[in-house]
Amino acid sequence: MSEKGKGRGSYRPAITLAVVSLLICGLFYPLFVTGIAQLALPGQANGEIAHLGGRAVGSYLIDNNFTLPIFFHARNDSASGVDPDITLQDAYAQIPAVQSATGIDQGSLKSVVDRNVEGVFFGLGDPYVDVLRLNLDLIQSYPSVYNLTG
Repeated sequence: MSEKGKGRGSYRPAITLAVVSLLICGLFYPLFVTGIAQLALPGQANGEIAHLGGRAVGSYLIDNNFTLPIFFHARNDSASGVDPDITLQDAYAQIPAVQSATGIDQGSLKSVVDRNVEGVFFGLGDPYVDVLRLNLDLIQSYPSVYNLTG
């Protein structure tokens, strides 16, 4: 057998291992994990999609990039820029701007913020507010102000 023929056979185990690894790690394992996630935590696995009037309007898990002054905004200084939550103090600090843009009195806006405060795990951490939940609550509480048809 020639030297050329001997070299080709030595690559077969490496190529086989690469293909099998690719199938296991790149196809079967992700499908398996996705299936488990769909069974165990379907809401989170699908992105916890928020609906308003039967229409998908965002995700509770990531920042939804509200830009209009009539809405509360996510913080600008978060490292990744995708955090959907703001601190309670940040929400309170935005009340005057939202009041100015909407005409809703500050006491009512504070009540809506307080209604949307999410707890902390066994007293660890600071209270926070999910901006999407807060803005959806505003839309539902003040439909005449947030007439977003179209």
